[in-house]
Amino acid sequence: PNLPTLRSEDRDNSKWRSLYETQRERKRIMRETCSKYKSNSRRIITPYHVSRIFVADKYRVLYCEVPKAGCSNWKRVLMVLNGLAASTKDIQHNTVHYGNYLKRLDGFDHQGIYHRLNTYTKMLFVREPFEKLVSAFRDKFEHPNNYYHPVFGKAIISRYRPNATREALRTGSGVTFKEFIQYLLDVHRPVGMDIHWDHVNRLCSPCLIDYDFVGKFESMEEDANFFLHLIGAPQNLTFPKFKDRHSTEERTTTKITQQYFAQLSPAQRQRSYDFYYMDYLMFNYSKP
Repeated sequence: PNLPTLRSEDRDNSKWRSLYETQRERKRIMRETCSKYKSNSRRIITPYHVSRIFVADKYRVLYCEVPKAGCSNWKRVLMVLNGLAASTKDIQHNTVHYGNYLKRLDGFDHQGIYHRLNTYTKMLFVREPFEKLVSAFRDKFEHPNNYYHPVFGKAIISRYRPNATREALRTGSGVTFKEFIQYLLDVHRPVGMDIHWDHVNRLCSPCLIDYDFVGKFESMEEDANFFLHLIGAPQNLTFPKFKDRHSTEERTTTKITQQYFAQLSPAQRQRSYDFYYMDYLMFNYSKP
């Protein structure tokens, strides 16, 4: 494992010590879940498996992007670590997501991929699966969006809304949460999966790639700044607190998530839980 050990002066600090213990515990649960449910832990790692992993060569860090779990701000931090920006405050949302300033691991050759997987500190950040799902739904379907409405919205409305208006079918806007869940749970989905609501399991392959650090959105600030401390990042670099998109709107909380899930039948709620079962187990989130 490539998680830097605590420096001797940190070992006396009870906060660092307990955060370090938390990491050991999270990794233990992740590995145990993998060995219990996955027989393929020794599969070959292909470029596909590492296509969501971003590289910061200067600090020897690999970050697997999990959307709606702080990924925009993490990419800002990586850009600063890579020397591409002086401060996270200067980096716009579009620069982060469409600027292609950060290299992805699948852009390297076989040897480059394996060398980095074996020697760099690999980390990912996760979030309670239902909250992550509601956050993605609000972001993509409750705001104008010239990709998600025409591509997903149209297909969802025409498939799951019995008497859809011509206007709804034309724009694909106004998908309800219930319709979205029907799409998500349909094995014959009219449109494919999307990284915003796929399993962390599929995005980051934690049973194949042995992550050194598992952070949680729920304790983002503490976990993120602990990680930056461990890798010896510049002292003035702290994890940004700002909400990246729709900043006037309240973040998706447990309470908001419950309001959305209240719109579903008990069977749909259970099936949604089953859908994310591995993520719940692997990252030790309790059943809602």
